Amino acid sequence: MQKIINEIKLDFDDVLLIPQRSTLTSRSEINLERKFYFYHSTRTWTGIPIICANMSFCSFDMAKALAKYKMIACLHKYHTVDELSNYFNEYPEQIPYCFVSIGYKKSDLNKLLEFKNKTNIQPNICIDVPNGHMDVFVKYCKKVRDHFPESIILAGNVTNTSSTQELLIYGGVDVVKCGIGGGSACTTRFITGCGVPQLTCCLDNSYVAHGLQNGDKKLGLICSDGGHKNSGDVCKALCAGADFVMLGGYFAGTDPCDGEWEYEYLARKAGIADEFWQPIDSGSNGPVRKTTFTYYGMSTHHAQDLYEDSIKEYRASEGTKIKVAFKGPIDKVIQELLGGIRSSCCYIGSSSIKNMSKCGQFCRVNHIHSNIKPLFGV
Repeated sequence: MQKIINEIKLDFDDVLLIPQRSTLTSRSEINLERKFYFYHSTRTWTGIPIICANMSFCSFDMAKALAKYKMIACLHKYHTVDELSNYFNEYPEQIPYCFVSIGYKKSDLNKLLEFKNKTNIQPNICIDVPNGHMDVFVKYCKKVRDHFPESIILAGNVTNTSSTQELLIYGGVDVVKCGIGGGSACTTRFITGCGVPQLTCCLDNSYVAHGLQNGDKKLGLICSDGGHKNSGDVCKALCAGADFVMLGGYFAGTDPCDGEWEYEYLARKAGIADEFWQPIDSGSNGPVRKTTFTYYGMSTHHAQDLYEDSIKEYRASEGTKIKVAFKGPIDKVIQELLGGIRSSCCYIGSSSIKNMSKCGQFCRVNHIHSNIKPLFGV
């Protein structure tokens, strides 16, 4: 085995997209929706291929907010069967845009089977583990596929192209989540020293996935997961062949986030007309406003403390807690994101998200924008 691979691997900050001649006359001409056929599932899916990660804050309010834009929410895996059943029964039209998340546990699969038996619904599924390169994970995914033949299955995470192929061919997976350690709340690269720069990860894995066919238009697909600090990084991932892009910290701190908020309270001093905001609740039942939000990955010790019986002594925490300022309505963040994608399409001469990988050409740069702050405090 070659101990050191000398070929340079690239991250989003290492490249820029080269502007190209364009016949487009307006950003409004850009088609942001895609229609997908899947390697195993018989379903088709149409929408904007942006996914909210199954982090602590991705709950039903987030799913409802994203469904308006035909985007996907991967619910965090600690919802109960009753909670899931009530949501899907109340909002059946949102089923295509809401994935149920599970981990690598027998109890996770049993809960999903209980949900299926109770509702007669085969939901779309996100199978999420920190390290998807293990042979046992492929077998586990295949077991889930056997129980849910109709579901669109998104699973990972991996960086290795052979693992992507194996999950698609033998694991019954439709979309492979690609990326290790690049997320804003992920510390895998610091704890374990493992990972692959995300741009190269997208380029390599999309190439092998798209080379697999299982019938007319039924290709292997990938989702770029981690390291997208701004809309430009999302555009680079799409140009690098990612079929879907998963965002976590990008959406954290927006209105529909479920979790640990801090607030300011409107206060008044007797005899003084001026009002002011303070971090302490005066108990006056006056107006309040959100100030900061704390989120975390689901492989952190904090998540284990909250949702599981105990912290596993053999496991290191591969995530961290992050506090961000309140970003306001999610519509504002989504509009900025979609506006960035439209503008990128205009610059590279692409009339749609689908054609971005055909039109986009990268040039390497010397980290010229490494000091630019990401949008919305991500």
